[in-house]
Amino acid sequence: MAPKAKYPRFRRIDGSHPWKRRVSGGFVDYSARRRRDGQVAFFNFALAKEMGLVPQSHPERLNPELSRAILRTFGLQILNEWDYLHRTRVPSRDRLPHTYMATRYLQLQHPGRRGTTSGDGRSVWNGTITHAGVTWDVSSCGVGVTRLCPATAHEGRFFRTGTRTASYGCGTAALGEGISAALLSETFHRNGIPTERVLAVIALRNGYAINVRAGRNLLRPSHFFAPLKQGDLTRLRAAIDLFAERQIANGDWPRVAPGAARHRFLADECARVFARAAATFESEYVFCWLDWDGDNVLADGGIVDYGSVRQFGLYHREYRFDDAERWSTTIPEQRVKARYIAQCFAQIRACLLEGRKRPLEEFAHDPCLRIFDREFALTKERLLVRKLGLRTRTAAHLLRTRRRELERFRRAFSYFERARSARGPCKVPDGLTWNAVFSMRDLLRELPLRFAASPAPLAGRELLRLGLSSYAARADRAATPTRLRMASRLQRSYLRLMRAAAAFERRALAEHLREVARRSAVINRRDRITGDGVDYATDRLIRYRRRLSSGKLHRVIAAFVDHQDLNPREPDAEREPAERPPAHDVRRVLDRLIEAVAEMRHGL
Repeated sequence: MAPKAKYPRFRRIDGSHPWKRRVSGGFVDYSARRRRDGQVAFFNFALAKEMGLVPQSHPERLNPELSRAILRTFGLQILNEWDYLHRTRVPSRDRLPHTYMATRYLQLQHPGRRGTTSGDGRSVWNGTITHAGVTWDVSSCGVGVTRLCPATAHEGRFFRTGTRTASYGCGTAALGEGISAALLSETFHRNGIPTERVLAVIALRNGYAINVRAGRNLLRPSHFFAPLKQGDLTRLRAAIDLFAERQIANGDWPRVAPGAARHRFLADECARVFARAAATFESEYVFCWLDWDGDNVLADGGIVDYGSVRQFGLYHREYRFDDAERWSTTIPEQRVKARYIAQCFAQIRACLLEGRKRPLEEFAHDPCLRIFDREFALTKERLLVRKLGLRTRTAAHLLRTRRRELERFRRAFSYFERARSARGPCKVPDGLTWNAVFSMRDLLRELPLRFAASPAPLAGRELLRLGLSSYAARADRAATPTRLRMASRLQRSYLRLMRAAAAFERRALAEHLREVARRSAVINRRDRITGDGVDYATDRLIRYRRRLSSGKLHRVIAAFVDHQDLNPREPDAEREPAERPPAHDVRRVLDRLIEAVAEMRHGL
């Protein structure tokens, strides 16, 4: 009798996916070969336990059997069109028995912009796995170049995996991409920002990697926009039905009846989730490059593909990513693009209900866009109040009863948040920006401490000094009459809100402010990660791989993500059992990363 397989649930991820059965013409299927040169650089134990890949009691360290299971499942490279044309020889023992799909979706990098040539250019879908009533999608980036890459569309030829002769035509991924995506996506997940997550990073030779991602539903709006643009109603209906069924089965949607009711719910729900996403990105200074093709975001509003995602320390609202042939949207422009995506879902709803495609312009005043506008405003308001450091119940009370005062505070807050440097626009390594001047997170962290000691407003110049960031030039430090007046308005509104909150909680103002200071120190933490901080941490972690065991490297990453949790503990919350203190070398590496992140807290 054959021995029982170790980690048997990995074997269920075998390339099969309902998209293959249900959405004809929505993918390109590829055979694959096993790679034997990989090492597991990172494995997300917390996510693997959610997915049921390893038991809840599994120690958070790799062992030889687990490493083999990861490499056996995800250590592959597709056999693409170039391989078949050049008759690439593959030993029979390395040929995998299953096929893996590259899905078709709309991408603005492609000529024609109808989605006939575009989709997963260097990724395939490994399959699905279901655990505890939730089905997860799994995909891998860096497994070879497909015919859906932009290079093939532009040059009309197929490319060998690893070639560097054409942009977007290599089919590879970098180790740094996987590590940085793991750091940022887990940080976002901890803090309630929907996102795909990194399950594993497999290091290959010469700095390459296979980066494995998982999500409850990895379909993007662009998966629907391609058949919509092409007028392929059959494929559009199949794709939408599959997406909706997964959302319902996973408990992310209510049990809406199939057909017209479900299609109407689709448009309204997408308006809500994209409004919340755009408002969250704007409030939390997340650059995600939303655009009309719906490519860089999931259909449930989550973040996907971290190649151009950034977390800013300040409201650098003029930043644009340079993608060679075009410039990205800015953070405030993301709202416009998200609203446009919602409008496209209104068009999809009508197309499915009526059996024909009407012009998008006819949906410029669709009722779902009013849902979008309302949800955007409510989310922005809620997130602003959260930054103040109030308890959830108290914040909800102020949102109900102190709306006028909150609006006064928002206007003063926004005045300082949006202030730009007198230096004007400047180049950065990956684009162009116009630096912000004030760090409102620093200000909100300091104000409750100052007012707890004395509730008298600070001198205007003192308030400006507290908020000025490292980007402030000499001209930006001037205490102009307008700035002094806005500083006074900000403080008056802040104190009125704090007094109302203290009265609601039936506590003295000083006692209330001390708790707000404790909570605000977490929410607006000084060593909060930014894109610059992620880049630095990724570079150091890759270097430390040579000195730290895989277990210790995992503990550094896990502790770093734990440190970025911005959710304050309630005073009466049950304390978790104290964990064993990290080893000295782990603690030393972690401290260096946190110190560097604190220094870069104002950056891009």
